[in-house]
Amino acid sequence: MALEPKKIKKIIILSAISFAISLVLYLSGLLNVFELKAFDLFSKLLNPSKSSGDIVIVQVDQQSIDNLSKEGINWPWPRQMYAPMLEYMSEADAVFIDILYTEPSSYGEDDDRIFAKAIKDASNVYLALFLTNKKRELSAKDEEFIKKISIKDDIKPGLRFSSAITPIDIIKSSAKGAGNVTIPPDEDGVYRKIPLVFKMGDYTIPHFILNHLIQKGSVIFKNGSIFAGNTEIPLSKDKMILRYYRTDNSFPAICAVDVIKSYLDSSESKEPLIKKEYFKGKKVFIGLTAAGLYDLKPTSISSISTGVMIHAATIDNILNKSFFRPIAVVYVILFMLFICIFISYAVLRQSSVYVNLSTFFLSFAVTLFIPAMLFKSAYYMHILYPAASLIISFLAATVYSYATEGKERRFVRRAFSQYMDETIVDYILKNPDVIKPGGRRKRVTVFFTDIAGFTTISESLPVEETAKILHTVLNEFTEVIIKDKGVIDKYIGDAIMAFWGAPLDTERDEINACYAALHCIEALSKINRRFKAEGMSEINMRVGINSGDAIVGNLGSDRLFDYTVVGDTVNLASRLEGANKVFRTKIIISESTLEKTGNIFFTRALGLIEVKGKTKPVRIFELVAENEKMEENKKEAVRLYNQGLELFKNSRFNDARDIFEGILKRFPDDGPSEFYKKRCMQAIENAQLTEKWDIIKLTEK
Repeated sequence: MALEPKKIKKIIILSAISFAISLVLYLSGLLNVFELKAFDLFSKLLNPSKSSGDIVIVQVDQQSIDNLSKEGINWPWPRQMYAPMLEYMSEADAVFIDILYTEPSSYGEDDDRIFAKAIKDASNVYLALFLTNKKRELSAKDEEFIKKISIKDDIKPGLRFSSAITPIDIIKSSAKGAGNVTIPPDEDGVYRKIPLVFKMGDYTIPHFILNHLIQKGSVIFKNGSIFAGNTEIPLSKDKMILRYYRTDNSFPAICAVDVIKSYLDSSESKEPLIKKEYFKGKKVFIGLTAAGLYDLKPTSISSISTGVMIHAATIDNILNKSFFRPIAVVYVILFMLFICIFISYAVLRQSSVYVNLSTFFLSFAVTLFIPAMLFKSAYYMHILYPAASLIISFLAATVYSYATEGKERRFVRRAFSQYMDETIVDYILKNPDVIKPGGRRKRVTVFFTDIAGFTTISESLPVEETAKILHTVLNEFTEVIIKDKGVIDKYIGDAIMAFWGAPLDTERDEINACYAALHCIEALSKINRRFKAEGMSEINMRVGINSGDAIVGNLGSDRLFDYTVVGDTVNLASRLEGANKVFRTKIIISESTLEKTGNIFFTRALGLIEVKGKTKPVRIFELVAENEKMEENKKEAVRLYNQGLELFKNSRFNDARDIFEGILKRFPDDGPSEFYKKRCMQAIENAQLTEKWDIIKLTEK
């Protein structure tokens, strides 16, 4: 259903306000700390669980320190202790030593010399240097070393440092390469991103794994960007967003002491714990992992990750192109705008609190699901800011709706729920045009019920007693009609007018109206039992039901109007209610109603009636009961009645009278049989008349 221009304007204004607040929140970064925590949660839940095994970490862990301590080698180890490890890993593609050697060994020059020789012989070792903002004069050899490892391409890193602390000369001159390992954390102290290039004076210095990848040709520089093959490495504020594996132990980890023992066993022709071939072609990181060595750093997957694991994850991300690709800010903003528009539309479009809450929670789930699926595919879109947009727009729309349209809706609900079912009220709230002043023609089913002889009853009772009876009966009937999806049109003294088919029409309108009539009869039976127990007179009721076109709408004057139905369909329903007096029946329905009810109800034909004001006769029926509840002896009586009626139509009045008399012997209170018995006798006594006896004229309204 098309929205009114007025409502569209409200949606646009609310969307704009919500979006403006969301945008200010986003650009101000007020939720950044919480956004980072959401990133960490997603990392723990959605990141891959295991690496390929091509990257290995050799840990200087507590076990290694304790084992060598038992052999009389205390920490810090002599640097030559790394020599057998480097020789044993000489077939590795690269060995990255995440340990700073900025001072000469405390074990003497020979210790440094042996270590430097092992580095040179392995010819695959990359060392770490430390960039700093402390003022420090670089030696000529430091300058030469920095120049050697610097990137010559035009790239403009954001992180700048004033100086560098490099390995001592003998060690750095032996290495195949080197690079910076200074890693600044995010604002909350957690390491989620890593810079790959740094600026120091005129030099552009790579991360030490990037130095290796440049030498291998695994990365290239083009137009100021870094490419892994043909894939650009996206830098968020000059940092690559790391996609760690889900747990800290995702990379194969080997104790340093086990490598040394394997080297010694292999040298003595013993079966080593780790074969030398294991390292062939792999990228190996040597780092400090013992808690007391202070190289533990919080990451998005753990509060105690090791620094060396961060470097391992960096090269893994680049080689596998598995780093996070940040979604452009413009797309995040557009997503937030869409959310604001959708939620404003949904809340103002709906009227039900439950529907709005369901919409909110479903939308909230989708708002998290989209970033989650992107995250799982290595695309990072802000997680909390779109969700914040949803909350802001929902609250804004809800508050506005409650303050303005909600007030109108509550008024409508209070007013209409008194005389129609909640589902119909909900329909009106969703489609307010249906109750605008004016009318429209549509098919309806109209229901009239009246208490038989109530005027006589009321004259013999005190006013209070009369009012009590009327209230009891009307209250019960009203509840029945509303429960059966009818709309109470009005109370006319002791009568009720109701209708089905407006404002909400269904395929069951005629069926529901018939059920309402039968349920009213059942309710009256219970009322009469209560009245009898209280010493009060029992009462009877009559119902007339007709279906057809009528004028429906809020009709009346400018000062006073009512939601009602008018037309011949309504008048005939009222006449049918009155026709029960003639046939001594309780419920009469028209043929137009019956033909829409299928085989649900047991009915019997009452004939053709000609009412005042209508020229064409109307075929009417008594609604007896639901088919399933019809008693067999009554079915037999109706079968005989139908035979008598057929004889009557064929002018065989004597035969028809005999059948009706037979029925009355068994069922003395059968009104239609009594009526047609008398009708037969009139036809027999007035055989000379040419009157159409099968058409019954109703002169009373």
